[in-house]
Amino acid sequence: MPEGHSVHRIARQFALHFVGERCAVSSPQGRFAAGAARLDGRVMIASRAVGKQLFLEFDGDLILRVHLGLYGAWDFAGDISTDATMRSANGRIGQTNQRGTDVTDAAGEDSLASIGAPRRARYRMAESEKVENPIESFPPEPVGQVRVRILTETAVADLRGPTACVVETPDGVQRAIDKLGPDPINDDGPEAESRFVSNVRRRNVAIGQLLMDQAVVSGIGNVYRAELLFRARINPHTPGRDLTEDQVRSLWHDWSKLLHDGVQIGQMMTMDGLAPDEYAAALRSRDDRHWVYHRAGLPCRVCGTNIAVEDMAGRKLYWCPTDQA
Repeated sequence: MPEGHSVHRIARQFALHFVGERCAVSSPQGRFAAGAARLDGRVMIASRAVGKQLFLEFDGDLILRVHLGLYGAWDFAGDISTDATMRSANGRIGQTNQRGTDVTDAAGEDSLASIGAPRRARYRMAESEKVENPIESFPPEPVGQVRVRILTETAVADLRGPTACVVETPDGVQRAIDKLGPDPINDDGPEAESRFVSNVRRRNVAIGQLLMDQAVVSGIGNVYRAELLFRARINPHTPGRDLTEDQVRSLWHDWSKLLHDGVQIGQMMTMDGLAPDEYAAALRSRDDRHWVYHRAGLPCRVCGTNIAVEDMAGRKLYWCPTDQA
């Protein structure tokens, strides 16, 4: 399931190429025909993400609310600029590197000169991002079961497999947002921090479960949950009310850091203090990017204990029984 950084990056892509444009909206699959007809011909005036939900606002006070869920993804095609903070999981979108490391994928397709330059290509954004083969004509034919197609003169976005895809009024959007916990991309100030602290410390529920509850905090998924708790050396089974206020505030600050980094880098980079060659390897491979996630049975990078895996909140939880005891 796409985590918060991916949805914020999708919102940025819409802001870059669709906001301010009159859009032809359709439902090639047919399942969203009535909703598409309400939006067709309108100008997109704003694009916003809150946690894992995307809100595309059109003139006339209509908003398309999308939750990608487990299987949803957006495909972008046309004259798509890969902005300077976008990079795919294999490095093909563009290179942005705060540390100046030279990162080139195995096919040698990276080019610093191409950052921000329009590419007539098909570009998928979900939990992982990739550029597919260049398109031969525009607009390209829909691929697969496209729920919604949003088309301008130069760009097209196709949505497939979402959990939610609904046309809302501003009041409906506000009700949806009111159900969500704080999102540090939108607000990482003291009020949002205090909301998070209160949401956690008043609950007799395991912190590993609370972090996945979008009413507690927005945007955290399975990867960030495991990594945040390891970085804080917190046992995932500890009830929220048993954590100290300092521990919970530190979790919030670390979540803000990792989320901002994820939006900027384009990957869930959760390891710190890497040498330049290690950092380059981590950008190329998830196996070199995380402390505990997806490392069941492998030795902990800190203490050597085998990483444990179990089910919690319907997802696999990875943690170190020694460092997070």
